[in-house]
Amino acid sequence: MIVVWRKTVGRPPFGPTLAPMRRIVASSFGLGLIPRRLWRSDSGAGTFGAALGAAIGGGLLAVDARWWLGAVVAATAIATSLWAAAPFAADHADPGWVCIDETAGTLVALIGLHGIPWIVALVIARAADIFKILPGVPAAERLPGSLGITADDVVAGLYGLGVGWILNVL
Repeated sequence: MIVVWRKTVGRPPFGPTLAPMRRIVASSFGLGLIPRRLWRSDSGAGTFGAALGAAIGGGLLAVDARWWLGAVVAATAIATSLWAAAPFAADHADPGWVCIDETAGTLVALIGLHGIPWIVALVIARAADIFKILPGVPAAERLPGSLGITADDVVAGLYGLGVGWILNVL
């Protein structure tokens, strides 16, 4: 029996590569690909990613999770975004369909909040990400690679979180 291995650059001879998995995860499990199917544009894909973050945050609310569990989930989403977006971040690219960063930023905004502060934090974080006028958000976006893709959404999420916690205290 003769076995011939084809040499492929950058890929081991066994098993699947992680590239398709990274694409699915980077698109918030396919949600970021929906706008292109619907209206042939990536416009609005970030909102689909943020909706996943809101759904996860709503799930944490429904089970009355402690604030630190929300922080762990947000940190996991940030790490996942850094990993999944890396292959698509060449030359400061930020493809519209990559929206796991919006999921992570939304989860940051919702840590430990409930009720009206939860809703306000979600709106502030999304607006800060879309308009990028608050200090730190544009600078974070200019960071290299997947760090730049993810950091602007995390900074926007921190703005939402700050406003939400201020409302929570009042």
